[in-house]
This record gives sequence, C-alpha cells and structure tokens, in this order.
Amino acid sequence: MSRESATVDIKALGIRSGLVMLVTGSAVVTSWLIGLAVSAVVGDRMAPWILGRAAGITSYLLLVGLVLFGLVLSHPHRARWRRPSVATRIRTHVSLSVFTLVFTVLHIVVLATDKYAGVGWWGSFVPMGSTYRPLPVTLGVIGLYSGLLAGITAALAGRIARRVWWPIHKIAIISLLLVWLHGVLAGIDTPAMLSLYVVTGVAVLVLAVSRYTTSSVRDEVAELAGRRATEITPADVFPVPGRADVRRRGEKSARGRIGR
Repeated sequence: MSRESATVDIKALGIRSGLVMLVTGSAVVTSWLIGLAVSAVVGDRMAPWILGRAAGITSYLLLVGLVLFGLVLSHPHRARWRRPSVATRIRTHVSLSVFTLVFTVLHIVVLATDKYAGVGWWGSFVPMGSTYRPLPVTLGVIGLYSGLLAGITAALAGRIARRVWWPIHKIAIISLLLVWLHGVLAGIDTPAMLSLYVVTGVAVLVLAVSRYTTSSVRDEVAELAGRRATEITPADVFPVPGRADVRRRGEKSARGRIGR
C-alpha cells in the first residue's frame, strides 16, 4: 500500500469515527434535553419512563430491520434479488445502524437519569448493577456491548481481513437475541407487545434459517476443496445424465449413422 492511499484511509477512518462520535454526542444531548423537557412540562414522574421505553421499543425495531437487512446482504440468493439494488441495501443497512445507535443512547440516558426507574448509570453499563429487574437489564447490557462489537467490525471491513472481521460481525444475531430476551422479560405487559416480539422474532428466525441452510457456489467449492482427492467422484464435478438425456443422445447418434 502506498503512502498516499494509507493517508486517504486514515483520513476516511477519522471522518467516520468523527461522525459516529458526533451522532452519539447529539443523541446524548438530545435525550437529556427531551427528558428534562418532559419532566418539566408534563410534571408526571412517569413521563421519562414512558419516553425511555418508547425509545427502547424503537431501537429494538430498528435493530430487527438492521439484522434482517444484514441477512439479506449475505444471503446466497442475494444476486437473484434485483430490487432494491445492492448499493441501496448497503446504504439502508448503514442508516439503520446509525438510527439504532441514536435511539439506544436515548433509551439508556433517559432511564439512567430517571431516579424512579431503579436503573441508574451503573445499572445501564454494568451487568447485574440495576435494582430494577437485574437479569433482564443485564441481558440488555450484554446485548449492547455485543452490538457495538458487531458495528465496530463492520466499520473495519476492507481494512482488516474478511476472515477476521466477518466471524466477529456475525455476533449481531446474538446481540438481537439478547435484546429480544431483554424486551420479553422486561417489556411485555400487554397482548400487543407480546405479538410484537413474537412476530419480529419469527421473521428473523425464518430468514436466518434460510440464510444458513442455503448453500452457495462458494460453499460447494469449499466442501470439495476440503475433501480428499480419492473421495471425489466424477459425479461430484460432472453431473450424471438422466435416462432422457442418454436416450436423446442415442437417437441423435443413430440419426447421424443413418445420414452417412
């Protein structure tokens, strides 16, 4: 790599890091101001709790969309889907990640600053540190850290080897599972919320099963490459013709002999 290209990569990384920090800082300030405004104007001590919960549900739905788009981007049949275009899918994936981060920060800040929530800053970032439902909140904390790790590895794509960042990035599905459990154990109090988590969970599960059970050409080549040469038969490389193909070839050969 030349010195100029290395300089460009460093500048690009700095710009992206700056944007992430700007978005995160904006989310913190905005959430803080919204929380203060709601408490002051409404005068209801439940207002921050309602706002924090709404932000949490929104961030969960954005995370579901983020994971679904990620599964679509890596699906073996992705080349068959012409719409939306690959560029649009990637831009949507990135946009969803940014908005997921914003609403997650809003969710954390509002509940951490709500003295009646029983979560606090300690409980928002330290496992089992919350006095309110420690286990569900801890699942959310671990889901937060695993999601950040998946996002960081995606940001490093193209700068480190795929075999390094891609397996780590796959923990995004684990992050969603932890957040799903966090929501189920701490946020289901109406039939509508139960339906929300069931429908979204099934949607992700179906697409994930389709993604990881469908083989691609790369998978088939890798499977052949991993087998010994003595174990590979001609049928693995060249398809065996069916009876209809053999019959047609025989008829064609016979017509050729008659024509002579």
